[in-house]
Amino acid sequence: MKLEPLGDTAVVATLATRIDAAVLSSVLRLAGSIVSAGGRGILDVVPAYTTVTVFYDPVQFSGAGEDAYDVVCRFVAACAMRRAAGAPAPARKLVEIPVCYGGEYGPDIGDVAGHAGAEASDVVAWHAGARYLVHAIGFTPGFPFLGGLPDSICTPRRGTPRSRVPAGSVGIGGRQTGVYPIASPGGWNIIGRTPLALFSPERSPASLLMPGDRVRFRRITEKDFESWK
Repeated sequence: MKLEPLGDTAVVATLATRIDAAVLSSVLRLAGSIVSAGGRGILDVVPAYTTVTVFYDPVQFSGAGEDAYDVVCRFVAACAMRRAAGAPAPARKLVEIPVCYGGEYGPDIGDVAGHAGAEASDVVAWHAGARYLVHAIGFTPGFPFLGGLPDSICTPRRGTPRSRVPAGSVGIGGRQTGVYPIASPGGWNIIGRTPLALFSPERSPASLLMPGDRVRFRRITEKDFESWK
């Protein structure tokens, strides 16, 4: 495990250089160990891909002539020892996301199909037929970065990002797929849209998905999409 500062109020613990389910499981166990330890002055714990970022209040860790960063690093290292002792990774859920593919909801599905040398129907079948793992939440509130995209439809990001991508849009960017929870700029290839709300400030937790969750997509018709509203 490698510990590094992120500014003067955070420590980044890097557990590996590869990205896969086993590494993410270790990341989640460490994050859970830190949260359960309940360290005074720990403001937030953010797991993602291969790292756990721990945000802290330096004032709470000052004293005895020690640097707050060093104190937090020891705290994180101690939590890592507990994690290594065999604490199980937190249980995560499987979420099914309905998607209306193509048409006005998926304007880039033809580009993805062309890059794959296939038909739009193949893109739908491959995308909906795979199972995905949430590696991180970020970019915008509730945006899931999903691993598990079939190699056949891995497609580079658009050369020119859109200034506004509608909420619920399902996109492909390189070797990942994801869902835009809110309207925002974006450069991923949009292949469909879901009526499901992935982020809602009134909900607890506000984000439907968390790192470690599993996702599958289910194709729905335009009529299904409209009736969902």
